[in-house]
Amino acid sequence: MALEAEFLLAGRLILGILFLYNGYNHFADFESRKGYAEYKGTPMPGFAVIASGVILVLGALGIMLGIYPVIAAGALATFLIVASPLFHDFWNAGEEEKENELNHFLKNVGLLGGTLVLLSTGSEAWTYAVGIGLF
Repeated sequence: MALEAEFLLAGRLILGILFLYNGYNHFADFESRKGYAEYKGTPMPGFAVIASGVILVLGALGIMLGIYPVIAAGALATFLIVASPLFHDFWNAGEEEKENELNHFLKNVGLLGGTLVLLSTGSEAWTYAVGIGLF
């Protein structure tokens, strides 16, 4: 297909913007995020919010710019694998929260699929990318 590189770039940018926005919110809305992490029983919630914000921002920039794409996509996939069942445990939610938590969980599963697709192509040279990587 003649537009493969453009579709890959568009997908990287769209996915990256979402992760970048969420990472930014870990810092801009720190107290609220920390409170939610405390509510969910996260050890060292302040550190966890900052660390996950850094992962989200750097992972987003990595996939958007094509800088260490395997590490970036792998870090985002790992974040989603860990955070989704811990923070969106719809199976433990009350009736009024269950649907919202299920929607967030399923959204994260979809995002995980996107990061895994990028991870699978990370060893290939991406057009429209800085091109710094492990391979």
